[in-house]
Amino acid sequence: MAQKVVLLTGGSSGIGAEAARLLAEAGYKVYAGSRRGTVTSECEGKVTPVVLDVNDQESVDAVVEEIVEKEGRIDALVCNAGNGIAGSVENTTVDEAKYQFETCFFGAHRVIKAVLPYMREAKQGKIITVSSVAANVPIPYQTFYSSAKAAVLIYTKALSLEVKPFGIQCCSILPGDTKTGFTAARKVTKESENPDSVYYETLKKSVGRMEHDEQNGMPAAKIAKAIVRQLGKRKMSATCTPRVDYKAINLLIRLLPTKLMLWIVGKLYA
Repeated sequence: MAQKVVLLTGGSSGIGAEAARLLAEAGYKVYAGSRRGTVTSECEGKVTPVVLDVNDQESVDAVVEEIVEKEGRIDALVCNAGNGIAGSVENTTVDEAKYQFETCFFGAHRVIKAVLPYMREAKQGKIITVSSVAANVPIPYQTFYSSAKAAVLIYTKALSLEVKPFGIQCCSILPGDTKTGFTAARKVTKESENPDSVYYETLKKSVGRMEHDEQNGMPAAKIAKAIVRQLGKRKMSATCTPRVDYKAINLLIRLLPTKLMLWIVGKLYA
């Protein structure tokens, strides 16, 4: 059988780098996209790095066309590129909120839109988006991150209905707290850094708790293994939440009354 071709975004570090490595070890031909166009030392010689800015449609189109010209197809797409901001809603400007959505949501859309025509023509393909447990859990002071990931989750589910007739499958991975460089890269909105803000102390406490949980969370390889497992399945799951405790959290969120769920989240992060 021909080697399956995978395009992965956000492939230079964290979950993306681990996914690229494990996919290559599983026998896939992996193109790892990132703005730097680099891969980790563990991926060198196994993964093909490509310069890909998901916020630039021309960059996206050029990479997709290059891969199709070289390989003849793209069998799978993993949308992993993302970013994060923290801040109270009142202290977040529209431009800062747009920054959050630009990469996480619209970045995924740009790449999916570019790949779909080739998958439709081939009458097959698999698309994985990396959402978050935060898509189901409204995290205070990371409202726009939760919102962007919720948008990715719903987008993926709706997309799956549209492309099913063309033999294309979609799955959204929902990681919980994961130890990566994402924690250090998270930006705090400008007004939220002002000690005079009425939200300042509570925000520090909330984000501090989240940072602690992330840096004591599961390794990126745990999420990467879930991605590899889904791509290896004949029929992917609609959603996949790695680790039993996070699966339980997602179940409880759906079962608990909203008022009780918000009270619990508030005790943790507000």
